[in-house]
Amino acid sequence: MNPSCNLFLIGPTGAGKTSIGRRLAVHYGLPFVDLDQEIENHCGVDVNTVFEIEGEAGFRQRESALLDECSRRRGVVLATGAGAVLDPRNRQWLAERGFVVWLQTSIAQQLERLERCTQRPLLAGVDRHERLQAMAQVRAPLYRDTADLDVPGEHGSVAAAGERCIALIDRHWQRRPFAEPRHNA
Repeated sequence: MNPSCNLFLIGPTGAGKTSIGRRLAVHYGLPFVDLDQEIENHCGVDVNTVFEIEGEAGFRQRESALLDECSRRRGVVLATGAGAVLDPRNRQWLAERGFVVWLQTSIAQQLERLERCTQRPLLAGVDRHERLQAMAQVRAPLYRDTADLDVPGEHGSVAAAGERCIALIDRHWQRRPFAEPRHNA
């Protein structure tokens, strides 16, 4: 168990990190932070454009810098990008600074949820099943090693998934109150 005032969501593309994260934030009365949205706000363009201009390596550098910044906040629900766990520093920051929840999903569920999605640069113009399978092979062990809690994916509504997450998190999260850092006068 990882006592913390922060709740961090990790998992593959299409697992529901943003949708469920928003529900968790409301339930726990915490601000919600979506790492991809933070990148877009910081860069002034969407993630696809960052990938286009800087490639995956440039995107990952920006992602790490903002993950470091966002994970230092106190009392937040943070939804990471699916590939944030690829960098060992990111995994360390997540593990040290929050209670990490791995939202699991099957490749069949991902394909269903991402059927009409065109905003995922790593899935553009490729056999999605094959690409998702390859990503899962690399990332699943990293999610497993980083997570304090695994939440199995199931078919159903976002509301039902959110309630399932809340029930599991309530049983396992040792939520610490957060205090604003003291400033020396």
